[in-house]
Amino acid sequence: MADSCSTAAVGAEGSDSAAAAGAVGTVAQNEAGGSKPCSESVRGQIFDVGPRYTNLSYIGEGAYGMVCSALDNLTNQRVAIKKISPFEHQTYCQRTLREIKILLRFNHENIIGINDILRARHIDNMRDVYIVQTLMETDLYKLLKSQRLSNDHVCYFLYQILRGLKYIHSANVLHRDLKPSNLLINTTCDLKICDFGLARIADP
Repeated sequence: MADSCSTAAVGAEGSDSAAAAGAVGTVAQNEAGGSKPCSESVRGQIFDVGPRYTNLSYIGEGAYGMVCSALDNLTNQRVAIKKISPFEHQTYCQRTLREIKILLRFNHENIIGINDILRARHIDNMRDVYIVQTLMETDLYKLLKSQRLSNDHVCYFLYQILRGLKYIHSANVLHRDLKPSNLLINTTCDLKICDFGLARIADP
């Protein structure tokens, strides 16, 4: 089962790897005495996440921002960083705040967590917010497009989805946007529910 997830994840990433390699470039001067950049450019977007997070690679983007993978130099592991620019519209602000507040309450292996939140040091310069999360190589939508799932895959994914939903609903939260692209999967077929921007806290 894990081999199928690993193969699908590699296929999903392969189409973007060449473009990402040419699109990433350092735009800030290195810190004095150091070699790691403070910010990098990915497809025209500045990611001001250094020096802790470096070596960015493009993953994808949606209506609310771009997602890249990066090396966490503190843990020496790859992570996902979502850049959000929510301050242009009140709706974007509300959605971002709602998602952050809900995810900070949760701690479950089938729900994507927040490892770190980065923002500008001064509020006057605050234009973007960066949310650092566990890197998941693909999602169920891409997996379904790339291959037919075995019965074992279907049962295992359904089991993990139901575990995550049980935890979410026990906290009186309604996700309201559950779809294959919001179900992240790694190379060992672990599944995590993501994107709580449309979620609501229900009356108990």
